[in-house]
Amino acid sequence: MNKRNYMNTSVQEPPLDYSFRSIHVTQDLLSEEPRTGLRPVRHAKSGKSMTQSLWLNNNVLTDLRDFNHAVSQLLEHPENLAWIDLSFNDLTSIDPVLTTFFNLSVLYLHGNSIQRLGEVNKLAALPRLRSLTLHGNPIEEEKGYRAPRSVETPQRPP
Repeated sequence: MNKRNYMNTSVQEPPLDYSFRSIHVTQDLLSEEPRTGLRPVRHAKSGKSMTQSLWLNNNVLTDLRDFNHAVSQLLEHPENLAWIDLSFNDLTSIDPVLTTFFNLSVLYLHGNSIQRLGEVNKLAALPRLRSLTLHGNPIEEEKGYRAPRSVETPQRPP
């Protein structure tokens, strides 16, 4: 399958799912077996997964050191990674390594320990990012996390 067809079809591929595996460091991905779903993840001749989704939710990751290396070992086309679920880990910041995945459109970071709203600015480098979750992080308490929505009061007829 050529790269162009891969980009068009693999969005429908099941995710490489490492959720609920008690993973502490990203290097553990290389020795841990992913969860199996209803449909198996397809693999290339190289043995690497043919998917654009990586689920690492509900683990104990504190940082993303060696993330690029691990992802390049797991995925046939890591540059096409479009969905990363890092929710419910122990991340305290948004690692710049995430900004190297230019096709990233979904990033789940809810339920972590991210404290500074300024961390979110790093993600401006992701041109295709459409869905970002940050609720359940300490930054929710920071002023400006959610800008108040202006609601117009309807005028009563005279």
